[in-house]
Amino acid sequence: MTNIALFGPPGAGKGTQSEKLIQRYRLVHIAPGELMREQISKKTALGQQLAQYINQGKLAPNALVIDMVAERLAANKSEAGFLFDGFPRTTIQAQALEDKLADYKMQINAVIFLEVPDQELVRRIKSRARVSGRVDDQDEAKIATRMRIYHESTLPVAQYYDQKNKLFRVCGVGDIDAIFERIVATIQQVSAMPMSKPVLP
Repeated sequence: MTNIALFGPPGAGKGTQSEKLIQRYRLVHIAPGELMREQISKKTALGQQLAQYINQGKLAPNALVIDMVAERLAANKSEAGFLFDGFPRTTIQAQALEDKLADYKMQINAVIFLEVPDQELVRRIKSRARVSGRVDDQDEAKIATRMRIYHESTLPVAQYYDQKNKLFRVCGVGDIDAIFERIVATIQQVSAMPMSKPVLP
């Protein structure tokens, strides 16, 4: 079983690369950001609560995010593995994820860290806003808030996994396919990680 966390700042291209990794390795995609936006679009009680955080570019409470992830894990624990997209975002979430995976005798095999300069990230987010319609992509103040929170609360997650020798840095600048090949090459170098059988073209 292969369990990968795709890590990086807002605008690093995690969603784009996640789609390619899912096709390549048949992984179950767990993206709390998408799950939360789904709740918001459905205007559920949880969605209304989450909207207050997301629309301001802030992180949702750890407990809510962890509960959503735990539900997906429980429903797909017999699959080939998981791809965590933009999760964990805090060290509390990282520790909780370890505990949840341990319940199923699993662990994170590798954390792929997409590194992109801040100036390029802001450019990408503004460009994405014209297509996505995401509220948190459309305002410079909200983008600045997201970047600040990333540096303060999320970047320490990279240090957390680095200390466990599970962090692998990949340049996230350039052609999408070229970035993907860098990620695949990095995964293949993780000798201790059991690989899922790739899907043939």
